Amino acid sequence: MALSITTSRPDPALLDLPWELPLETWPEEYLAALPRGISRHVVRFVKLSGRVLAVKEIKTELATREYQMLRMLDRLDLPTVEPFGVVSGRVGRDGEPLDACLVTRHLQFSLPYRALFSQSLRADTSTRLIDALAVLLVRLHLTGFWWGDVSLSNTLFRRDAGAFAAYLVDAETGELHQSLTDGQREHDLDIARVNIAGELMDLEAGGMLPEGADPVDTSNQIVTRYTELWAELTGQERFERGDRWRVDERIRRLNELGFDVDELAISTDFDGTHIQIQPKVVDAGHHSRRLLRLTGLDVEENQARRLLNDLDSYRAGTDRQNDDEEIVAHDWLARIYEPVTRRVPRDLAGKLEPAELFHEVLEHRWYMSERAGHDVPIEDALADYVATVLPGKPDEATVVGVDTVEMPVLAMFDDERPSPS
Repeated sequence: MALSITTSRPDPALLDLPWELPLETWPEEYLAALPRGISRHVVRFVKLSGRVLAVKEIKTELATREYQMLRMLDRLDLPTVEPFGVVSGRVGRDGEPLDACLVTRHLQFSLPYRALFSQSLRADTSTRLIDALAVLLVRLHLTGFWWGDVSLSNTLFRRDAGAFAAYLVDAETGELHQSLTDGQREHDLDIARVNIAGELMDLEAGGMLPEGADPVDTSNQIVTRYTELWAELTGQERFERGDRWRVDERIRRLNELGFDVDELAISTDFDGTHIQIQPKVVDAGHHSRRLLRLTGLDVEENQARRLLNDLDSYRAGTDRQNDDEEIVAHDWLARIYEPVTRRVPRDLAGKLEPAELFHEVLEHRWYMSERAGHDVPIEDALADYVATVLPGKPDEATVVGVDTVEMPVLAMFDDERPSPS
């Protein structure tokens, strides 16, 4: 057998890794010094050419299938880990064949659910994770993807302006269809409910679940949240012809959920007195796309919403409501956003990604202003935040997204306060 490497981003350094060794015996010199967790397969993390890669040992057919599935989901712009390649044709030093390896890129600033629950967080963390997972599942189902193994363990979470954004990690059991039947969607929901209840029970047994949180009740929330979101996105709405303003209202509600409306199906009754509206093609990212168009910043949805709010405040505060929006956005980027994110000391730059850091500085400024009884300049808020808050944050750029049961329980996060509104 000859070693075969399939990748969309060829890197000669891949040949330097010890593919002739079973993955569980790879020497420490090749591995990233990061915690490992429970998995159905052997998983190791390696540093290669300045990046961190996750390597999963799995049967060749499964590795190839999952790699191709992740590539399709990536082309559909869905939140998943980024596929890097498949290494097959491995032969051990004893001449025996070894399983193939699926290689994916580590998702920076992402956290596995066990890492989140092992820290001191808000009591409603589990609910916020369930909400993020429900949004992810709706996005996947709208695209026609049946997951087949929905769980917190198979998901990574990134902070998104006080909430979380969820990313699919394991697509091993997934199937991509033109569209999903109600039965397929309900099957995924049943799998999610059972898996999440088991995962939360495991956390409860380890003393990591917030006091008073019920694993079964919490797991049932994904069905409720999913059903509400699905109905808002796909349900038909009937109203009188004179109430056409409700079309705009429906679109605004979808935008507030983070979805754009690409196409609407509107039909009238035979007598022309009633109109039915149903969104046909919807996608997440209304605010993030607007911010990307205006500033070039590619961030999470809630982060984009918060940054756009600050941009709008800047526009109003400088009395530039009548100026071209893109010109004002360019000025805000150069005068507000970039000076804040660039003033963070280099040794603290890995604590949070720039957009999340900017959001936290805005939060910090709000609390400082509330205590002072007057508006605090953002420069003063940044200086105080960097001096008193940021040093205590973990380096989230280097926390690898796996089910980390070996991660020590440290008070890495302060109890999060509710966001001002």
